[in-house]
Amino acid sequence: MDRVSKLAQQKAVVVFSKRSCCMSHAIKRLFYEQGVSPAVHELDEDPRGKEMELALLRLGCNPSVPAVFIGGKFVGAANTVMTLHLNGTLKKMLKDAGALWL
Repeated sequence: MDRVSKLAQQKAVVVFSKRSCCMSHAIKRLFYEQGVSPAVHELDEDPRGKEMELALLRLGCNPSVPAVFIGGKFVGAANTVMTLHLNGTLKKMLKDAGALWL
């Protein structure tokens, strides 16, 4: 849990992902298309990925990826992020976190 918390503070937007997960790909793509460059941690490529995956599950992220943090706070998985995007809240969160300037 400590490692996830530290990594989540790295940048304005942090995504815990797996290369094999199509929803992880969709969420990363959403951020890139918004002009946001998130820190991405691929759990299936990290030697401590399983440990981080369990920590994300304990945080309430089920499934464990993609897990999105904005401004160091856990936002949620793909469904939550897409809902925030569709209702217009995501852009404000990104601006408030310093991930977007426009």
